[in-house]
Amino acid sequence: MKKLMLSTASLLAALPAWAQEATTEAVEAVETVAEAAAPVMDKGDVSWMMVSTVLVLFMTLPGLALFYGGLVRSKNMLSILMQTTTIACVMMIVWVVYGYSFAFGGSTSPWWGGTGKLFLSGVTMDSMAATFSEGYVIPEYLFIAFQMTFAAITPALIIGAFAERVKFKAVLVFSVLWATFSYFPIAHMVWDASGYLFAKGAFDFAGGTVVHINAGVAALVGALVIGPRIGYGKENMAPHSMVMTMIGASMLWVGWFGFNVGSNLEANGGAALAMINTFIATAAATVAWCGIEAMQRGKASMLGAASGMITGLVAITPACGFVGPMGAIALGVIATVASYFFVTVVKQKMKYDDSLDVFGIHGVAGIVGAVLTGVFAAASFGGIQGEDYAMLPQLWVQIEGVLITIVWSGVVSFILFKAIDMTIGLRVDNDTERQGLDLTAHGEQAYHG
Repeated sequence: MKKLMLSTASLLAALPAWAQEATTEAVEAVETVAEAAAPVMDKGDVSWMMVSTVLVLFMTLPGLALFYGGLVRSKNMLSILMQTTTIACVMMIVWVVYGYSFAFGGSTSPWWGGTGKLFLSGVTMDSMAATFSEGYVIPEYLFIAFQMTFAAITPALIIGAFAERVKFKAVLVFSVLWATFSYFPIAHMVWDASGYLFAKGAFDFAGGTVVHINAGVAALVGALVIGPRIGYGKENMAPHSMVMTMIGASMLWVGWFGFNVGSNLEANGGAALAMINTFIATAAATVAWCGIEAMQRGKASMLGAASGMITGLVAITPACGFVGPMGAIALGVIATVASYFFVTVVKQKMKYDDSLDVFGIHGVAGIVGAVLTGVFAAASFGGIQGEDYAMLPQLWVQIEGVLITIVWSGVVSFILFKAIDMTIGLRVDNDTERQGLDLTAHGEQAYHG
């Protein structure tokens, strides 16, 4: 570049004065156009995305860990904290080694991202990732870190379905394999520009299919394959600390602003829309769950309020950047009715032990949210899509995305659970389960005295 500038200066010196002036003006004009066309890295966007990334980590540690930990019996509290912590840390390493490449590696395949960015090959401080506004970018390292927190929390969601009865090493092996064969491909399909569902125009703002349906289906398969806890339906298995669960749920709600609002990738009006929707849908779902409980049982419980809170957060996740606040309220209430029915009726009739209702809340609310995003995104319902929005075709795309995720995750999860069970084994023995996983798996207790 320096040699080019020197040669240009030499040529200018050889020209007449009038020609030098005209040429200089032309060069300046070209430089101005080039500067205008250069991608813009806005420091406000970068700052917000850094905060969002840390907020999503906060969802997992300590948010999810405490939320799940409070819901199990005291003898298994520490095991949940350990599983959540180690899954998150292992997945961070897996993500930078090959996960990012498998999801966003630059492949033109509709199913996976390829191997172009294994070990973060080619990524530097100067490499940029696109946002949703043309000409605006953020550092690629930041995009990688943000997406890494999603990859860290999603397998950790699954463990709630078979809490209190699975081997620690089996949990870690399953998490890595499931992320490899289910999470990374679906993330590519939905969020990468070459992905199958992205090309179809599927709406999934922050992970209704990628995170919640994906994890919820895996959780249901795990609960069915592994079987119920010893004494399920006969012994008292009430949560040991609703205080911990309330604290964890509240941390999840706060962290979810990073999850949903950060998925806008920019600090602008779209982020503000996602923010208010994350407030409103969650509030509506919490109130709805408490209301249904009060009508059904005569009392509203803290467990119900926490369940409604998570239901609303899950339901609004795919929709938060597409629907308006009134649509968010409707979405939160509808998802709550569906999840409440699954948790209190379907689960009881089918007699499966989804210990912490992962499928009943994440799976069901994720399905409702993903499908109804296609409805409430319409301008007639307060959404951002214009009057020419074709609702029925979009609704079918949403349903297709849900079905693909259910089948993909279901098949992958079943194969992995069976393979692990036939090799290292999934479940602890009866004596270990009765004693609790804290002491037997980790040699420690969450509480003393």
